[in-house]
Amino acid sequence: MIATIQIGAFTALAAGAADAPLVLVLHGFPDVPHTFAPLIEAIARAGHRVVAPWLRGYAPSPAAGPYDVDTLATDVLAWADALSPDRPVAIVGHDWGAVVTYVACARAPGRFHAAVAMSVPHPAVFVRALATPAQLARSWYMLAFQLPGAPGLAAAGRFALIDRLWRAWSPGYQLPAALRHELHATLAASWPAPLLYYRAMTRPIGAAMERLRRRDRIAVPTLYLHGAIDGCIGADVGAGAERYFSGGYRREVVPGVGHFLAAEAPAAIAARVLAWLAAHP
Repeated sequence: MIATIQIGAFTALAAGAADAPLVLVLHGFPDVPHTFAPLIEAIARAGHRVVAPWLRGYAPSPAAGPYDVDTLATDVLAWADALSPDRPVAIVGHDWGAVVTYVACARAPGRFHAAVAMSVPHPAVFVRALATPAQLARSWYMLAFQLPGAPGLAAAGRFALIDRLWRAWSPGYQLPAALRHELHATLAASWPAPLLYYRAMTRPIGAAMERLRRRDRIAVPTLYLHGAIDGCIGADVGAGAERYFSGGYRREVVPGVGHFLAAEAPAAIAARVLAWLAAHP
């Protein structure tokens, strides 16, 4: 059964026995922990404690920034220390949650025994892909979010743009009405913080350039999952990322699903996650 808990100032969904091995689940944009509920429940049934926080900038977690990946990774490491001080944890991250997973694992590999990243490949690979016309066209919103009027435009029409992104990124999938309501309510209470993640990619420019120059190899065993029909990032973009992983890496393209693959096919994703965790206890 899923409950709501507090980790300091942060709010999270949680399931599973409190003393079971911990799995942190990190959502991305534009998303909320509730869309991961079936995945959370499946992992908990297999004997894990699963905790899925609302990330910084997403109500009811703290709204205050900054929203750069180093700050977000610091949040994750604090959660791991608070919830599992004596043993390493597993981490599952989707979209921005995947990016934060890479950074946290690179910074503190001893804190994690296994990682699963979904829908966004290693940042060095993704940045290279942005130089291609196909991926640049898919990533138009990242550039648009840098413009001064972007927060108002993205929230207009009751977040019509957000609904458009869900439809384009997960073709053929319709977010259930209750989850769509939860997502819109969270965005309304949080806006414009979720959009500011994208501005933190390029500001301040010195720190942004330093992050781009990083080529940290990740020592945590990492499974990368990508939907075959992802409309946000091409399924081929993740190819070649293994050079950035020294502790074991596998990439799987999941057929028939798009960007929000954990919402679209929770049973298939849970099976892959649990197999990876079992192989890397």
